[in-house]
Amino acid sequence: MLDHFSYGVQQLTFMQKYLVNIDHWNRTGGPIFFYAGNEGSIELFALNTHKQYYQYQSSMQALADYVELLAHVRQTYEGAEKSPVIVFGGSYGGMLAAWMRIKYPHVVQGAIAASAPVAQFTGLTPCEKFGQVVTHTFALQGQECVQTIRKSWDAINKMAATAEGRAWLSDAWRLCKPLNSTDDAKNLKSYLSDAVCQPMKFLKDEPKEILLEIFEGLSVYFNYSTTATCLSYESSMPSSLDDNGWFLQSCTEMVMPMCYDGKNDFFEPQAWNLTEFSETCVKKWDVRPEPYKMEQMYGGRNLKYASNIVFSNGLLDPWSSGGVLEDVNESVVSVIIPEGAHHLDLRSSERADPKSVIQARDVHKANILKWISEYSNSV
Repeated sequence: MLDHFSYGVQQLTFMQKYLVNIDHWNRTGGPIFFYAGNEGSIELFALNTHKQYYQYQSSMQALADYVELLAHVRQTYEGAEKSPVIVFGGSYGGMLAAWMRIKYPHVVQGAIAASAPVAQFTGLTPCEKFGQVVTHTFALQGQECVQTIRKSWDAINKMAATAEGRAWLSDAWRLCKPLNSTDDAKNLKSYLSDAVCQPMKFLKDEPKEILLEIFEGLSVYFNYSTTATCLSYESSMPSSLDDNGWFLQSCTEMVMPMCYDGKNDFFEPQAWNLTEFSETCVKKWDVRPEPYKMEQMYGGRNLKYASNIVFSNGLLDPWSSGGVLEDVNESVVSVIIPEGAHHLDLRSSERADPKSVIQARDVHKANILKWISEYSNSV
């Protein structure tokens, strides 16, 4: 359905793709595990993405899509009519999972919301927190890394100020697209958060030496396969994700303020300016952001009347700054993974998993079993 909430257009529909795996499903009312899709292709994120993600700008439409899809699944698959539904997801998908349980508790019996920054919004989380967590995580690998990155902004600015400097940096960093302007340099700087600290062990003072050290860290990220011929800095997301779509949604409802001071974090100082951001959105998409909409719709961290949600957060993950880090009530609980990165608990288990992520998965399983049991006893 094109729009679930505007009368007169409900008849406008389109074909929607979803994936189902029933290989191990109990066909006599076994539980349905529903993955709330993220900002990417359906094949990448397993079960479904909403309306090719970027064709509309509303989490509410996504949740209504999920309700329609689950109704379809219940009617289509024999034995599923009274199956309990557990929704889960990570990052934006984790937000959708939590919000689905909040808005549609009669449709889903519980939610696993991993690395879900449901409070990364205006007035709920200070704009500087994200950058501080990033810096703290990098500092665990050594202060040399933090200081090198902090110095790199000025070094890039100095090199980008002249045609000769831009040519040197384009060559030294093996850029796919040479730097032709200071605007190109701005795009390049936005890529630096993807550097890896391990190779950056030596403090440098001269701009070119600093930037060569930074490139060693960037290379681990962009050339982990050792087959990359150049560094593409125009998007830090894989091609299977859709950062353009996320930009659009951040210009409507997903307004997440971020700011940096360059002292308590290693980023180039940058204030949060809603007016400037709003004008950028108008210029790019012809829309203006609604900075308080998500809190008004879903409550932020004010979830005392919600139920059956597990919020898990890894403390190495900067998105944890906008997460739920304490239990809200007996059935809306927080799981902290000190050594965890972004929704590590939803990834496949392996020998290197820290004890804390194994324990988090145990919490997930215990709550899922509890929710299924409670539902089974009520029908």
